[in-house]
Amino acid sequence: MPVKNRFAELLPEITEWRRDLHENPEILFDTHRTSAMVADKLKEFGCDEIVTGIGRTGVVGVINGKTDTSGKVIGLRADMDALPIHEQTGLPYKSKVDGAMHACGHDGHTAMLLGAAKYLSETRNFDGKVVVIFQPAEEGGGGGKEMCDDGMMERWNIQEVYGMHNWPGKPVGSFAIRPGAFFAAADQFEIVIEGKGGHAAKPHETVDSTVVASHAVIALQTIAARNADPVEQVVVSVTSFETSSKAHNVIPQRVHLRGTVRTLSPEVRDLAERRLSEIVNGVAATFGATADVEYIRGYPVMVNSHDQTDFAAEIAKSVSGDCAEAPLVMGGEDFAFMLEERPGAYILVGNGDTASVHHPEYNFNDDAIPAGCSWWAEIVEQRMPAA
Repeated sequence: MPVKNRFAELLPEITEWRRDLHENPEILFDTHRTSAMVADKLKEFGCDEIVTGIGRTGVVGVINGKTDTSGKVIGLRADMDALPIHEQTGLPYKSKVDGAMHACGHDGHTAMLLGAAKYLSETRNFDGKVVVIFQPAEEGGGGGKEMCDDGMMERWNIQEVYGMHNWPGKPVGSFAIRPGAFFAAADQFEIVIEGKGGHAAKPHETVDSTVVASHAVIALQTIAARNADPVEQVVVSVTSFETSSKAHNVIPQRVHLRGTVRTLSPEVRDLAERRLSEIVNGVAATFGATADVEYIRGYPVMVNSHDQTDFAAEIAKSVSGDCAEAPLVMGGEDFAFMLEERPGAYILVGNGDTASVHHPEYNFNDDAIPAGCSWWAEIVEQRMPAA
């Protein structure tokens, strides 16, 4: 039976898992119920080894092929965590947890990898080992890094690793991928501008931190416009502007700015960090204020390996008939940490005409499940063909 046909048969069961996960979202590393469900399913499938607590609440399952003459080991990764968003879908299986929601489709990713694990445990039509990786805290917590820091790659001798994300706006079950830099490095900054507060009627007796901070916000846009090579990608966004006063007649003593920097190369990332500090401190000094700048590096650039990307695209074509070239994405993805440790590839699977990810009306499209499961299963069977 073709792989995709088997997943069409399993669709009702996998959909049931997915909707249970959707009803019970968990944030960051607090994926205790989700992790327990995953471990229970892997045990039910007959996985040869199941380990919990990798990267705090991550789960790893090992499935042995019929033979192991090659010594090949492939990792397949899905993320499990939800977002701190109040769901507004009105679905019968909507979130039961106020202020938490699977608004990025990680419930779908987890369910699809469980489906692939069930199939691979049944058939074992490959030579080598598969390591299925269920990761917490993708949404800002760096769970992928913590799993790597726990020695996951070395412990199971993982040689290649593959991941997947649903993509609203792309036809259901279709695929897109690109080699090289794919998702951006995602950094944050915190800036405190310290002036001299005073009465709003006597601005000449103050150092107006609001004016200083306003100039800094505008000046930071020159990092992209005048510092970085125009063919490079960099986004600098100030997303929060808070003053120390709420009164109409008080010039505040200080302003707190927060924001994010997105880049697609290490060189531009270094440039952005350096110029952000230089610009803010220079602007502050110009007006007689001071600045405290903290730059926090987050997820690195996610870089797809060329050989594995070509292979992943061929598998996608065999599953859906086509694999488009994906656009560069300025969002961050902590699968980047796993790709820094091992060669591999990350692919997008279409979610159809749905609300965008991180939107309160978003919902993972269950019709994408057979394609996603099939891609993971075919990666294994074609990359490690049975001896």
